[in-house]
Parts: sequence; structure tokens; C-alpha cells
Amino acid sequence: MPTVEVGGLKDDDFLLDVREDDEWRAGHAQGALHIPISEFVARYGELTEAAPQDGRIHVICRSGGRSAQVTMYLVQQGIDAVNVDGGMQLWQAVGRPVVTDDGQPGGVL
Repeated sequence: MPTVEVGGLKDDDFLLDVREDDEWRAGHAQGALHIPISEFVARYGELTEAAPQDGRIHVICRSGGRSAQVTMYLVQQGIDAVNVDGGMQLWQAVGRPVVTDDGQPGGVL
């Protein structure tokens, strides 16, 4: 399965966060699209509308397990998707910004 390191992401890369609502509210990457894994299949159309047509989708969760499942699903659908290795835990650990919905500093559960 294709993966990418947090450090390899650019600021304008499309990021799909598949963590649950409470995790998202605690803190997330600014500009990420949030579709919890528990609702992913039902809300798949939101991703196809929001994602860049010819761009790569970077899938992230807390540590990389749930996002790996979603990445495999997307690849099976013929979509260019990669799992963000280490997830939001590593994202925060390397000093990338984590925010709440109102733009305040957040944290990773």
C-alpha cells in the first residue's frame, strides 16, 4: 500500500482525515476534509466532490491503521491515494499545526 511520511507533505496537499468526530474536534490539520471511517462509505460522494480531479488524496488518522484501510479502499476504486505514515500523532510530534474548528491550537487524542 502506498504511504507518505508526514515530512513529505506539502501545505497544499489534499488531506482526508478519517478519525471520529471527538478526535477531529480535539484538533486536526487545517484545511483537511473530515469524513469519519464509520461514515466513509455513506459519505464517499463528499470526497469525490471535494478532492482534486487529478490530484493525490493523503489519508490520515491517529496513527495510520484506519487511514490504511481507507487508502486500500480508494486505491481499489482507482483513486490515487496514499496513507500518511504515523498519522496525526506524528503530525503533531514534528510540529505541524493542529487546530480546532474555530482556529485555536488543538491537540491529538
